[in-house]
Amino acid sequence: MDEQARQGVALRFERWFELEVVAPMADFQNPRQEWRRLFSELYGTFLLVIVAAGGGMMSQAFPGTISRTAAVVAPGLMVLGIILFMGKVSGAHLNPAVTLAFAARGDFPWRRVPAYIVVQLAGATFAAWLLHAIIGVSAKYGSNYPAPGYSSFQAFWMEALLTLGLVSVILGTASGAQNVGVIGAVGVGSYIALAGLWGSPISGTSMNPARTFGPDLASLDFRDYWVYVAGPLAGAAVAVLLAFVLRGYGGGLSGSAAAQGDLGTQAGRPGQL
Repeated sequence: MDEQARQGVALRFERWFELEVVAPMADFQNPRQEWRRLFSELYGTFLLVIVAAGGGMMSQAFPGTISRTAAVVAPGLMVLGIILFMGKVSGAHLNPAVTLAFAARGDFPWRRVPAYIVVQLAGATFAAWLLHAIIGVSAKYGSNYPAPGYSSFQAFWMEALLTLGLVSVILGTASGAQNVGVIGAVGVGSYIALAGLWGSPISGTSMNPARTFGPDLASLDFRDYWVYVAGPLAGAAVAVLLAFVLRGYGGGLSGSAAAQGDLGTQAGRPGQL
């Protein structure tokens, strides 16, 4: 085969690869890629709960070895890492409240919401079961409950307040008016650590129905679980409203890409925003 023929074959292969492999992956509307995004959400939520619930469970198994500061900062660092390494696959929601907030703002299709929430709950549950098997203590020590002396309603308001801030940071850094790309991971991870440092004594700083669901299911202890569903959802709803006041409806094209997952990896490829 002469040089011209080889170049022709290489060009045809490049065009085929662009149309059949790269373009579908870069298009977050392509249903053929949904399984990647669902797996990303399952894996990401699994990793988050491994750290978030693991801190409390390890503290129970090895008293005095893990401080409260370390336990509440670790999930923020994990979320930062998850957003950096696979945020462009699924949007790295890792949280039903975030998924619903993106959908309510108009950046995420409602038809994709149920599957995202199911895999988030599943990832959290797998993590709690694995931690129980390895550490040998009940997953309830990795869950969230109102502090002694505080009512479930006080914990509800704390979760709503903390989630309001979290979702505001997420929606603000994932909008066409103020999209900061992967640097947004620093803002989100830092907020989670900060919220935990001051808010965890009252409610445990879940801000995530899936994060609490996994340990509760693994330990079969759903005491006060409603707090960790209603609180985050209420906070997320107010955050969406405030985002509308600040920027109007929707996060723009880049906001949709951040919410839905943009698998493109090279500048100039379809879907790269």
